[in-house]
Amino acid sequence: MNQNKDPNLIDEAKTEISGMAKGGMQHPSTKPVLAGAAIGALGAALLPVITWPVGLAVGAGFAFYNRIKR
Repeated sequence: MNQNKDPNLIDEAKTEISGMAKGGMQHPSTKPVLAGAAIGALGAALLPVITWPVGLAVGAGFAFYNRIKR
């Protein structure tokens, strides 16, 4: 079994999500993640294969990952 997952990344993600939920728009990660979600949704609107909810989730996930990785 391949153990390449970094447990610190999961802990950081939990902490970041909790902070975003408590801090709302004042949290420094909220706006970049929302911008990533919007870009993903717009990108999906241009592609006939992907629906906008999938694009929104992928865009938000990508932006969130970029915020927590080190």
